[in-house]
Amino acid sequence: MELTATEVQVLFVAIALGGLVATVWLWPRLSGPSWRSIAARVGVLVADQALLLLAVAVVVNAYFGFFGSWGDLLGTNADDAPAITAGTAAGGAGLVRVLDSRPVEVTRPKVGLPAGRLEQVTITGARTGLSSSAYVYLPPQYFDKKYAGRHFPVILGLTGYPGDAENMVTRLDMPTLTATSILTHEIGPTVLVLMRPTVAPPRDTECVDVPGGPQVETYFTSDVPRAVAAAFRVGTGAANWGVLGESTGGYCALKLTMRHPQAFSAAVSLSGYFHALTDVTTGDLFGGNRRLRDENDLMWRLSNLPAPPVSVLVTSSRQGESDYRATTDFLAAVKAPMRASSLILPSGGHNFATWNRELPQALPWLAQQLHAPAWTPSRPTSAPDPKRLARESAPRPAQRPRPRHHRPTHRAAKRRAR
Repeated sequence: MELTATEVQVLFVAIALGGLVATVWLWPRLSGPSWRSIAARVGVLVADQALLLLAVAVVVNAYFGFFGSWGDLLGTNADDAPAITAGTAAGGAGLVRVLDSRPVEVTRPKVGLPAGRLEQVTITGARTGLSSSAYVYLPPQYFDKKYAGRHFPVILGLTGYPGDAENMVTRLDMPTLTATSILTHEIGPTVLVLMRPTVAPPRDTECVDVPGGPQVETYFTSDVPRAVAAAFRVGTGAANWGVLGESTGGYCALKLTMRHPQAFSAAVSLSGYFHALTDVTTGDLFGGNRRLRDENDLMWRLSNLPAPPVSVLVTSSRQGESDYRATTDFLAAVKAPMRASSLILPSGGHNFATWNRELPQALPWLAQQLHAPAWTPSRPTSAPDPKRLARESAPRPAQRPRPRHHRPTHRAAKRRAR
């Protein structure tokens, strides 16, 4: 069973409760002044505390989606390992492998209305060799014959660390929110590519091209757009692509867009931060390279480098978010041609409940910054009339040459008059 399965949560809670029941039953037998009885009572209490903390950890992990599987937790997950696709050219559609597909339904403007499809895929990078699971949402227009030649704009969604791409489907419900916004004409038809930034688990790379390590920045800015564009009808220009993320994904969204305006034109950061974190989960991300560290610090970039021509939206809360002051400092540092908007809640924590309050405004804002590739709908041609074709193709009878009539010249007319 998966780590986040309901059965696993119930099992660990039951074990913790069973430990408490066993403690109550055994306690009279462990009474006594001897050191063995005292040691036994201490051991039982410690075991109860450990079981209770373990049960709470499993439930909290399932709620927030920190680790999606036992492999993620133990660092033995092979699902996201680099894969070799035989017979596939670089950038070919074979770099995206579809694992599952299911319809998306909405409640507005009508309950149960078909609203596109959600594809579960793996995306392999032709340049980096990295591979990661993802969810691709295709809007209903993608399957409409009237849009057969159309390419669509794309939003790349990134979770926090360690997170799971499925959180953006089950916890943030981004496909349904996008579909509803499309069907109510709030935004145009838009494709979603939902991923997690942890493409080299269990390491938190902060979307950095690690010297001598995984090239995660290149994977998201080059490999993913090229592979997706080869597999689906989406645009390839920066004006067609935007990034949205929460927490670590929010930092990645801002950084990828600011560092690569040739790949992305807009970004949304939900409770994101503004410089790469360094801790036991990241290791040495920059190999002692101070310049590389500075270039991944967004505040340093705003102070020392020309501002990129991109649009960003950052969110925070006046109470409950530790990044509120950093967010206001970032907004104050932005200068043209970069444009920055903000969504500040009165209060809210660093959690899915807060992000679900922000998404109904943040996601349409991002979609409205993007442009669909130029498209001219093909006009259907009417079927030719078979009788007219028969008449036009039938052999025509030979015609006698018509006699040529010459009009008399002025001089000839004079002779006749004489």
